[in-house]
Amino acid sequence: QVQLVESGGGLAQAGGSLRLSCTYSGSIFRRSVMGWYRQAPGKQRELVASITLTDSTNYADSVKGRFTISRDNARNTVYLQMNNLKPEDTAVYYCNTSPWNPVSSWGQGTQVTVSS
Repeated sequence: QVQLVESGGGLAQAGGSLRLSCTYSGSIFRRSVMGWYRQAPGKQRELVASITLTDSTNYADSVKGRFTISRDNARNTVYLQMNNLKPEDTAVYYCNTSPWNPVSSWGQGTQVTVSS
């Protein structure tokens, strides 16, 4: 069974922090590059961070220096530490393989709202 469950979102003030978690089930995730994506209202879903099996990371320019992605395969979990949040970070955040594999459906996501 392939499943993704995101959590940890909420309301934060600009400059604040949140830590997102994504718990996955399914061997496809344990052997894949994993990414955090976000989708703001009226915009396309975008990849903001990814991490390889050897913990090499990559970030979108908009979050570089503020967000940190990590993974714990023993716990089947991927994390996104978000610091110095900005109102433009407001979005629903999802995790999935990177690039997205059509075998893996999307989870429900977790809402992040940043107030100015």
